[in-house]
Amino acid sequence: MEYRIKSLLLWILAFVLMAASAVYQRAKGPTYPTKGEVIINQQEIKYKLIRTWEGATEAAIKVEVSDNNIGGVYQFKRFKSHDEWTEKQMVREGNYLIAYLPNLPPAGKMMYEITLTNGDERVKLEEIPLILRYKGVVPMFILLPHIFMIFLAMMFSTRTGMEAIIRGKNLVSYSLWTVIIFAVAGLFLGPVMQKYAFDVYWTGWPFKGFLNFGDMTDNKTLAAFILWVIALVQVRKNPKKWGWVLAASILMFVIYLIPHSIMGSEIDYTKQ
Repeated sequence: MEYRIKSLLLWILAFVLMAASAVYQRAKGPTYPTKGEVIINQQEIKYKLIRTWEGATEAAIKVEVSDNNIGGVYQFKRFKSHDEWTEKQMVREGNYLIAYLPNLPPAGKMMYEITLTNGDERVKLEEIPLILRYKGVVPMFILLPHIFMIFLAMMFSTRTGMEAIIRGKNLVSYSLWTVIIFAVAGLFLGPVMQKYAFDVYWTGWPFKGFLNFGDMTDNKTLAAFILWVIALVQVRKNPKKWGWVLAASILMFVIYLIPHSIMGSEIDYTKQ
């Protein structure tokens, strides 16, 4: 009974750590919207600027500005290109000023910045140009299971690391489940999702060549999986080698703290 209570508390702790990492990922990821507020014409304007766009249409960047005296302009150019900046007027539709950015192929990126205007008054929403990444539409029947399984794998990894610390009796079985869940989430659903989003299954090492490590997301997935397989093999042979499991669990947690899509798939227009 004492072990069951301790195990339940450790599962709760593992869930809390997993949830915290999910919140951190969302807050620090390079493809999540940037929020802020500015003052123009003695009014506070709150905004949320997107940094990812799905589909084959123009990307619509919307800013809610109910005052018709306030207008806006936007500049854009392809990221990693020799393009010059293009400037256009924002389009008013009801209470929104909208900037329409040209569509790019999946993995293409566009730099853009928005400036609100009121006569001679000009207020830039962000001092540094934002980068918008384009991708294909990922079906929900792929996206939702991937997200669920990847965080389930994180929770199992964390809980298994705790099992190693307390020298628990479920070390081998928890390690096995971690490997299975992570394989499904990262090595099956992950590449399928990437195929929909960027028309390629794998862009990490070694597909780009042994000296080109490519996509960070793919690489961190591969590194964590390899270490977890090694850890599973070691504890199956000898449960006293719990240090391998603890190392794999720590690596997995550190990897999950690396924001998703850092050094992700992108088109380098300077090479075209």
